[in-house]
Amino acid sequence: MATEKSSPLRVPHVWAFTTYFAEGLPYTIIRMVSSVFFRDMKVSLEAIGLTSLFGIPWVIKFLWGPLIDQYGTKRKWILIMQFSLVLLFILVAAMSPLPFGVKVIGGLLFIGAFLSATHDIGIDGYYMEALDKEGQAKFVGYRVMAYRLAMMAGTGVIVTIGTTVGWFAAFLSGGAVLGFLLIYHTFFLPRVEKETLRIWDLVKRIFRVRFLIACAILLLVLWGMRSFFWDRFTGRLLEVLPFLKEISFSGWVAIGLLILLIGLALFRNKAKALLLKDKDSFYTKAFIDYMDRDHMAVAIAFIILMRTGESTLSAMAAPFMVDLGIKVHYGWLSGGVGLPFSIIGAMAGGFLISKFSLRKVIWPFLLAQNLTNLVYMALALSLAKYLSLNTGADVITFIGHFNLFLVACVHAFDQFAGGLGTAILITFLMRTCTERFKAAHFAIGTGLMNVSGVLAGVASGFLAQRLGYGIYFGLTFLLSIPGLCLIFFIPFLDPDSVEKKSPSF
Repeated sequence: MATEKSSPLRVPHVWAFTTYFAEGLPYTIIRMVSSVFFRDMKVSLEAIGLTSLFGIPWVIKFLWGPLIDQYGTKRKWILIMQFSLVLLFILVAAMSPLPFGVKVIGGLLFIGAFLSATHDIGIDGYYMEALDKEGQAKFVGYRVMAYRLAMMAGTGVIVTIGTTVGWFAAFLSGGAVLGFLLIYHTFFLPRVEKETLRIWDLVKRIFRVRFLIACAILLLVLWGMRSFFWDRFTGRLLEVLPFLKEISFSGWVAIGLLILLIGLALFRNKAKALLLKDKDSFYTKAFIDYMDRDHMAVAIAFIILMRTGESTLSAMAAPFMVDLGIKVHYGWLSGGVGLPFSIIGAMAGGFLISKFSLRKVIWPFLLAQNLTNLVYMALALSLAKYLSLNTGADVITFIGHFNLFLVACVHAFDQFAGGLGTAILITFLMRTCTERFKAAHFAIGTGLMNVSGVLAGVASGFLAQRLGYGIYFGLTFLLSIPGLCLIFFIPFLDPDSVEKKSPSF
């Protein structure tokens, strides 16, 4: 896609960084910084646990992804969402000193989660509009680096300001940074697509009276029937399968997306005929277009299984450090070792994918990502004595400087290989997006990739408790094998294969 006349401030090296920094900052403030703020305000742990609901919009964003493709331009969506988030953070800052401000801020941040998730859809779609396939792979490292630095700025700088100077200054600082990025994007973010339908047309469509009435009736019906279904079905199911209690609402949404797409795959022709009775339905076409391609079922299985081993490992990595007796070192291990090596891995991954192609590097990169599990297994078995001594102990036995150095090396390799794997995943997800539905398809793909993390989080604690860390980490490697095997069968490994057999409407 051709862009405006180039200048030093319009090149992808700049805006690929600034847009993804702008994507990562609101997410970090809403999902991570907010927990520190609420606890600092003496909010109960039970109430803080409810802030996990802030994650729902990032899982269900596929529901309105097609609207971002259909109405306006990705650039307009980015600017509108950034402006809205700046105003929201200023309002949050203003509320923070007030006695009743905490409850109001909780509601504002929940609204902000929807704005931020929509902002993410716009940025991901813009990235794919502005760059060709080679450019998308080349700058994937910039994306990850910028996002990680935004997380560091949020959890490091903004939290420090909040706990020392005050939360008014902290939230205002977050809004100010995003405001500066908004100014830059307003004047220098290239225009790379033409508008088909205006965003105002969408606003008028959403606020039709009959639409609001239908939503209200649906909510009332579901609310009225909640007790019946809970008592008759859900309660009994949880008695039989208690581990289901560990799955969050957002996790159930991700699983629901998977079930929906499996249904579309099994009954593709019938679903296509049914959903496309309305020839003008852009929304349903986006979902059918995602599924109605050769080998798409294999691609979906790969998206889900690709990070199963890594997700299962990550779920128990922090508890492993605590039980090993080095929780006081976890901060510098994570920030001082893990974060830089993660960024280096992502940058190297993007560069090598661009240089050698996804097809050539996908196998060694994912093998490296999952060999980490075996390295952790060896580490856990070799330090089993310290795990036995320090798990649940009041007095910690230090593992020794050499062993601590080994842990740092393992963590560095883990994060570096994870960065390579992230570059592979992002590139592959972009390859699954068709030209017409870039934003919607990327939103679907990111929703699916959360499925393995949800299931891993549920099962990890039970398995680690019963097997011990050494055997558990070995098991996580076995869980990665199906995803590795699927590499030989998946489509979209070549840049020109995305549109093959994609249906025309």
